[in-house]
Parts: sequence; C-alpha cells; structure tokens
Amino acid sequence: MTTSLTPLVRAPHGRRTGRRFLGDLDRPADVFRNLGPNWYASVMGTGIVANAAAVLPLHVAGLRLFGTAVWALASTMLIVLTAAWSVHWIQHRDIARRHARHPVMSHFWGAPAMALMTVGAGTLTLGESWIGAQAAVRVDAVLWTAGTLLGLVTSVWIPYLAMTEHEVRQDSAHGGWLMPVVPPMVSAATGAALVPHVPVGQERLTLLLACYAMFGISLFASVVIITQVWSRLVHHKLGPAAMVPTLWIVLGPLGQSVTAANALGTVAHSVLPAPYATGAAVFGFVYGLPAWGFAMMWLVLAARLTLRTARRHMPFALTWWSFTFPVGTCVTGTCALAVRLHSGAFVVAADALYALLLGSWVVVAVGTVRGGLRGTLFLPQAPTHAGGAAAPRLTADR
Repeated sequence: MTTSLTPLVRAPHGRRTGRRFLGDLDRPADVFRNLGPNWYASVMGTGIVANAAAVLPLHVAGLRLFGTAVWALASTMLIVLTAAWSVHWIQHRDIARRHARHPVMSHFWGAPAMALMTVGAGTLTLGESWIGAQAAVRVDAVLWTAGTLLGLVTSVWIPYLAMTEHEVRQDSAHGGWLMPVVPPMVSAATGAALVPHVPVGQERLTLLLACYAMFGISLFASVVIITQVWSRLVHHKLGPAAMVPTLWIVLGPLGQSVTAANALGTVAHSVLPAPYATGAAVFGFVYGLPAWGFAMMWLVLAARLTLRTARRHMPFALTWWSFTFPVGTCVTGTCALAVRLHSGAFVVAADALYALLLGSWVVVAVGTVRGGLRGTLFLPQAPTHAGGAAAPRLTADR
C-alpha cells in the first residue's frame, strides 16, 4: 500500500481560481467533505502558545493578557472545528470512516484528544480570570476526562490497525506515528494540575497514580516509534517533503514527558508519603534533564533536515503545525526544569524556545488562513493507494 503526498496544484476539473474566497472548491459546502482529524493540530498549536506563555519565566508586560487572548482563540477554534467535524461525520460518513482507517490520516486521531486537553489546561491557568476558578476547574475536568478517554482509545486502536490492517513498508515510519500514543503523556502532564482540586484520599491518589501510569504508556510506546523513525531516516532518508515537518513531532513526547515528570513530582507531596514524594520530585530532575538534552539534539537535527528540504521545495501543509505544539512542550518542559533547579540557563533557554514557538505559530497560522480561505486545504487527493479510496489531502500549494 502506498500513499502519495504530492500536492495538488489545481482545483477540480483542472480549474485554477486564483485568490477568490474558497475558489479552489466546486462549492462552499465542500469545506466539510474532507475535514480530517489532522485539523485539530491547529488547536493544539494555538493552545500551547497560550499555555507556555502562562508558565514562561520571562516577565513581560502584557504577556499573560496575550496568553489569555490566544487561549480564547484556541477555545473558539475548538468549538468551531468540532461543530464542522460533526457536520463532516453526518454528511460524509463514508469519507470519515476511511479517514479513521487510512494508513496516514488515522494516526492523527490523536490530535482531537490533545486539543481537548490543551484547551482545558489553558482554561485552568488562564481562563480563571474570565469565568471564575470553580468554572475553570469544571471545564478543565470535563475536557481532560474526554481527551484522556479518547487518547487511551487511540493509543491502542491505531497501533492495532497498523499491526493488523495497514500495509506497512520498511520506509513507512514517520513522526505522525507518534500522534495516537502521545495523548496519555498529555493527560499525565495536564492531569497534574487537577490533582490539588480532587478530594484528599483515594480519589487524589488514584488520579496521581493514573497519571504516572499514562506517563509510562506514552513514554515506552514513543521510544519504540522514535527508534523506528530514526532507522527509517538512516536507511531510507527523508521521503516525501510534505511529511518532513512530522519529524518535529518527536519533540512532543520528549518535552511533554519532562513537563509531566516535574509537574507530577510537584504535586506528589500532597498525596504520597515522604519517601515516595521526595523520589517523585527527584525523578523530575533525574529523568527530565537527560530527556531535555536529547530533545534539544533532535530539535537541531530536525531543523537541519527541514531547512535542507525547504531549499528544494517544501509545500505548505497542515503537517506544518508540527512546528508548534512539539516545540511548545519543550518550552513547558524547560520552564519546569528552570523552576525545579533555579537555573538561569534554563530561563534563557525557555525564552529562546518560546520565541521559536511564537515565530513558527505566526508563519503556520498565516499559511493555514491563506490556504483555508482559498479552499486549497480542503481539497482531496486523487486515489493513489490500493482499493481506489481517496487519500486525505495533506498538502497544499502556496
């Protein structure tokens, strides 16, 4: 089974429509026809900009207000996108089902789960001043629960499909394979903030232990997949340009695991007895620093490979949102280490990474708005894999 990721450069029937609103579509209603779960990466990428601003050690006037505004934008995007995706499932259920079993698109089912939890975490840290503390906790609890349940499903369901139905070649591994297994790590990192709001006793202990268990689910699955991605790069090189941005997804489980280890270590003192609480806090440093080091090495490697591809031509795609959320997790992880170790060097590193995140977000957001307004990002690909089913569109011409 092969899946072409070659960008379409013409609208249906060979029509080229220029800059007219949704001009690349036959009709405006086609916006819903090919709407896949990968669109939720835009919510993730926007939400992490807000969440990272809330924990950034850099004290700049208006930063929290900026973060709150971006959180409101991410919340709006989540609501609008979920409504649109509901229309997609109602009107185009056959396409939606093909997305769910597609060897590339199915992996992005992890994005809705992470989008829910990202917005939920922002609600708790930034939305409190807008909706009140009690409402913020309730909203976060609902979004975290929904995202966690969906993420636990994708962490088993999508790998199961890959093992039983998808035809996987030796050069098939890509960063997108991490998408369905990273949500439990997001649950662990964002669930730590809910621990103090759960009644003391078995309820609080259960939540903390569940977060650590989900930390393990995602960590070990990610290590297996990252190894496969590395092997594919060494033996089969980069592959299609449209998928090169997914190399940045590797930063997601790395940065999020550093965030989770330290966040859970911070709240463990209110749940566990002294020896274990101390061990949990120490684990944030003992695990976090080596993982952070590998993440920085991968960031440089991914940046170099991306620049190499961009010089040859790398068409804009929704996969470009891989430049945002994974980098954002590195920001939150770096901030956690800065607080844990009282390190000025990590403060500087966190600020630098946030600048990279902010720049990436602006570039990708502009590209998404441009491609969305033209309708290019809503076009399907031509049938290119076994069975003749249309592959979801992952790229767009600039």
